[in-house]
Amino acid sequence: MFDVKLLSDEMEGGIRKAAFQTCDVVCSLQIDIELDGDTIRSVRYTGGCNGNTQGLSALVAGRKKDEVIALLDGINCKGRGSSCPDQLARALKQLN
Repeated sequence: MFDVKLLSDEMEGGIRKAAFQTCDVVCSLQIDIELDGDTIRSVRYTGGCNGNTQGLSALVAGRKKDEVIALLDGINCKGRGSSCPDQLARALKQLN
């Protein structure tokens, strides 16, 4: 119910680029992730609270994927059962 949907997953110049559609209960519509090995290079949200998603993206850049999952997994926004940070954790879990 709260899972993200993988839209694309490609390697380009050693960088993994993946796009996910978020679930319907959060404000964001899509998350684009770039990974260099297990390190997050960038995260871009489409939709959502602009300041919050920009801040979240800046905070996770340069961190290890598993560290970010541990920090964000299960964050709930307004009792919806998920959140934009939780959706990022769910997307990262799919990128093994």
